[in-house]
Amino acid sequence: MRVAQLASLGELITGIAHEINQPLTAITAYARACEHYLDAETPDLSELREAVREISAEGLRAGGIVHKLRKMVRSGTPEESRRVDVNDLIEEIRSLLGTDARVHGVDLRIELAPGLPAVHAQPVPLQQVVLNLARNAFEALADVEPGMRQVAIRSCRAGHDVEVSVEDNGPGIAPQIADRLFEAFASTKGYGTGLGLAISRTIVNAHGGTIAARAAEPHGSCFCVRLPGHEVCLK
Repeated sequence: MRVAQLASLGELITGIAHEINQPLTAITAYARACEHYLDAETPDLSELREAVREISAEGLRAGGIVHKLRKMVRSGTPEESRRVDVNDLIEEIRSLLGTDARVHGVDLRIELAPGLPAVHAQPVPLQQVVLNLARNAFEALADVEPGMRQVAIRSCRAGHDVEVSVEDNGPGIAPQIADRLFEAFASTKGYGTGLGLAISRTIVNAHGGTIAARAAEPHGSCFCVRLPGHEVCLK
């Protein structure tokens, strides 16, 4: 599970590097603007103040991305299971999901239903499941025309349970692998470990939940994770 986690995160590095480069470039630009303002005979303090605010904001943005990445790859004692809000877990990785979507030229929509029951879970492994499913969806759209690639991540109540789904408008699940989707090393890709879905199923089952795949309409695929809910809602 640890190897698969690091492998899936390794695939995100290119996108994350690009995402971090954006605030760093902005910081450099605002710093040079500050130098320009200070060189003026009468420095414009309002412009200087605004530039400094932007430097601070961009620095926090870059730091936030690094913080989320470090949280995802941290080692040591496994987290204690606790009651968590699935929507909060998805929000924590929204920037990582958005980064990967932009790298793949995908229009990503995240639709989270309010007032969901809490789930008893280890947060980081569940976030890894969402990242794995999202990356699979992005990669499934490689042959779809740019501008038409769409992925939706949704949360909703399903009876007493909480459901998280990842749906794409790609070509759908290849028939030759449909019966082996969640088996280790089952993959139609020429790269990667082939462990993503197998590990995802292991994590979800360990939380007392289920994971399944179905065809999306009019085309594409949808992976659904269902977790037992607790009626005490966190929000």
